[in-house]
Amino acid sequence: MLSAHQLDVAAAIIFIVTLTLVIAQPRGLSIGWSATGGAVVALALGVVHLDNVATVWGIVWNATLTFVAVIIISLVLDRIGFFEWAALHMLRAARGHTLRAFIYVIILGALVAALFANDGAALIITPIVYQQMRVLGFSPRQSMPFVMAAGFVADTTSLPLLVSNLVNIVSGSYFHIGFGTYAATMLPIDLVSFLASLGVLYLYYRKLLTKSYDPDKLFSPKKAIKDVKLFRASWVVLGVLLLGYLASEPLGVPVSVPASIVAVIFLYLARRSEVLSVKKVVLSAPWKIVVFSLGMYLVVFGLRNAGLTDYLSRAIDHVQHAGIVPLTLAGGFGVAGLSAVMNNLPTVLIGCISIAGSSAHGVSRLALIYSNVVGSDLGPKFTPIGSLATLLWLHVLESKGIKIGWGQYFRTGVVLTVPVLFVTLLALAGWVSVIH
Repeated sequence: MLSAHQLDVAAAIIFIVTLTLVIAQPRGLSIGWSATGGAVVALALGVVHLDNVATVWGIVWNATLTFVAVIIISLVLDRIGFFEWAALHMLRAARGHTLRAFIYVIILGALVAALFANDGAALIITPIVYQQMRVLGFSPRQSMPFVMAAGFVADTTSLPLLVSNLVNIVSGSYFHIGFGTYAATMLPIDLVSFLASLGVLYLYYRKLLTKSYDPDKLFSPKKAIKDVKLFRASWVVLGVLLLGYLASEPLGVPVSVPASIVAVIFLYLARRSEVLSVKKVVLSAPWKIVVFSLGMYLVVFGLRNAGLTDYLSRAIDHVQHAGIVPLTLAGGFGVAGLSAVMNNLPTVLIGCISIAGSSAHGVSRLALIYSNVVGSDLGPKFTPIGSLATLLWLHVLESKGIKIGWGQYFRTGVVLTVPVLFVTLLALAGWVSVIH
């Protein structure tokens, strides 16, 4: 039987080792296996207990099932050419004006991130945009602003809805925040983040946005549609999905319910399509995230059992008396820093546990809850290891011949993210003061 001090040390070591394996994925080791291994060791040593399994599952099940359902819907849309159709419309609408095309691509990325989660936006839109840039005769260097913008806004504009980012759903589930309540708070903040992102991306890449192009080189958006019948049905499906989201809070049901129902309906409609295999779509869904979430968050719960999150709770108690703006900035940047060095998925739960354990209440508690979300959504842009989606995104780019080193990514990420995070948190501090 380990002593209390030994349990504290064991909890920290298990967390560090598990996180290292999740990020490094040695020899292709699945993140699910790494997180499960960490959870098993934590259970064996007594760092966490069996009753904690039920507690953690109660926190993560809604988030993970919603995320899987949204990705399944995104995969079907991608297979039938929905996103390529949208990208071609944007590029043709710009009429050869590169800066205008750049803005339109950012708008497209923001919309996809809002409705289909940041992972879908980064991993689906980026290859499509890059492919079209190459068709238009852009060199890899000239294509870089579009590539980076697609990846950047996927995270910085993943604030508006619960379903826009996995960490949003985790936080919403933890603090019992409904879809409508969350959207009413974060939609204005997301608009600020979008405008700030647009501004810093333009300033950073403006010298590479001077080339014009011939939009006639692009084929008609209609040719991108691979299944016309399913494409038409998708608009009804998405309308039903949005209505389901809006009705979820008044009806008192988790957002995973409408998301899962619509995903099943969409798969049923797609069963006879000649351009996709329903079985392959289901198998390619991120099921490992379900296993990862339960395992990783059990490991994080070990930190809570060891009392390590109490230090953060006490830090919150000290800062909250400084005022709403300092509190929001400190909370957001603190969480962003943690997300950058240890990934945003465990960070958001650590933040939730720490906030719940603090004495913060009223507008201060509200500011902390949402600054935890903002920091977890934007903080991953500082480093390549900030989110699993970024690591996959870099891998996709490398497969396309675009090599972005970690040093280059870090330099760019810091320059782009710091001002956007700062402006977004200031807006959050002002907005929660108004609505509370």
